[in-house]
Amino acid sequence: MNGYDFTLNGARLTALGAGALWWAAEDLLCVSDLHLGKAERVARRGGSQLPPYETQDTLIRLQDLLEATAAKQVVCLGDSFDDDAAARALPEDAKLWISRLMAGRRWTWIEGNHDPGPVELGGSHLAQLTLGPLTFRHIAESAAEGEVSGHYHPKARLRGGSRPAFLLDRSRLILPAFGTYTGGLRSHAAVLDGLMAPEALAILTGPRPTPVPMPR
Repeated sequence: MNGYDFTLNGARLTALGAGALWWAAEDLLCVSDLHLGKAERVARRGGSQLPPYETQDTLIRLQDLLEATAAKQVVCLGDSFDDDAAARALPEDAKLWISRLMAGRRWTWIEGNHDPGPVELGGSHLAQLTLGPLTFRHIAESAAEGEVSGHYHPKARLRGGSRPAFLLDRSRLILPAFGTYTGGLRSHAAVLDGLMAPEALAILTGPRPTPVPMPR
């Protein structure tokens, strides 16, 4: 697996090029903002007709990472579905697929602002999860130590191109969105500039995850 290794609050972690976080010591894979069912939600609300393949694509990429890591724990950092109705509208084969991915693993759904977590799919459903030196939640809070969050879908620019990125400083990590139909917020946005310390890095996703000073 291609990734960038770093330490956060004493935990040795890897930012994977696919946009997920790997914690080897805990056999834990963390993903954020899957936004499953977004095409259905957009169409339901009168938006443009997006090709209805984003759920399949997102689950394929998640399955690939689970097979590559043999993860025993999974944390989904909120906004796993685009809204509650999108979770209910998932095709039965997609629900069965998710159930197969969950089988034999400790799976935690963190509450997001788009959804409270798909209760009918099983797993644990928490507002946040503290595991050792790290706390997993959907939206970053001020002055948090060892915090891992999502929500903002951060992106950063390098050599004229923009890519989803992890944002990392001494206290916290913000993950990029893992879902296929997700936009992004540039790292120079005021809310991200205010959250991240001056020395923060942006770890760009892709075949060779690249850390750069966080563009501001």
